[in-house]
Amino acid sequence: MIVSTQSGQIVLDRTDDWLTIWLNRPDSRNALTVEMIEELHDTLTACRDELSIRGITLRGKGGFFCAGGDIKGFRDVFQGKLQNEAEIAEANRQAGELFELIDRMPQVVVMLVEGAAIAGGLGMLCAADIVVVTRGTQFALTETMLGIPPAQIAPFVVRRIGITAARSIMLTAARFDGERAKELGLANEVVEDAAGLDAAEQKIRRQVRQCAPGANAVTKEILLATGELESDAMRRFASTRFAACMLGDEGREGVAAFIEKRKPGWAE
Repeated sequence: MIVSTQSGQIVLDRTDDWLTIWLNRPDSRNALTVEMIEELHDTLTACRDELSIRGITLRGKGGFFCAGGDIKGFRDVFQGKLQNEAEIAEANRQAGELFELIDRMPQVVVMLVEGAAIAGGLGMLCAADIVVVTRGTQFALTETMLGIPPAQIAPFVVRRIGITAARSIMLTAARFDGERAKELGLANEVVEDAAGLDAAEQKIRRQVRQCAPGANAVTKEILLATGELESDAMRRFASTRFAACMLGDEGREGVAAFIEKRKPGWAE
């Protein structure tokens, strides 16, 4: 089922247990507007507790992923309507909330990237679980060329590729392609073209469907907690999540299926 949001700036395509979110401003290379950010946030928030959705894919219409923020629109807002630093800071923080939401979705989040992933577009993919890019995709963090910092995306870039590589690409606005993105750790896989993106995604969907959705959600919680909790607290946190899963419906079904040499109920 394909549904367009009220503004039409994102398009939702629900097929069985998978939701594809299309960025839909191809004439602007899917640059992020304030309205688009709000609609992405609302859509993902609505999906958080929708257990029938196993995975979420984000990609861009028109052969481009995302060229970052809509600079003309941001000028009108940040240097026009909002002259107060506190108001601008609050608007910027809301963009950070979107990246945080993507990062902590209980579903598996996949990003299929072609054409370009610039500035906030590059930052957004750093919050995904799995990223597949085409070889010719162009990447860059260009904020400092505009006299501003990559403020909200910086923590996600650092966590994904490390501070040394992050400094290099942020402080030089260096441009690079899909192969280099994989070398840096931004991408998990490089393919030749859009058909390759489709094939890679179908493989990912099949693999995800072999995994229990609740166990995947808990695994993401544990992974994210590794950078936030001290070692003893981390052990306690992981052990309580493990115990709850072991005694839960999925744990019981998974163990029984293994012993009985059959597929568990959630698997294809």
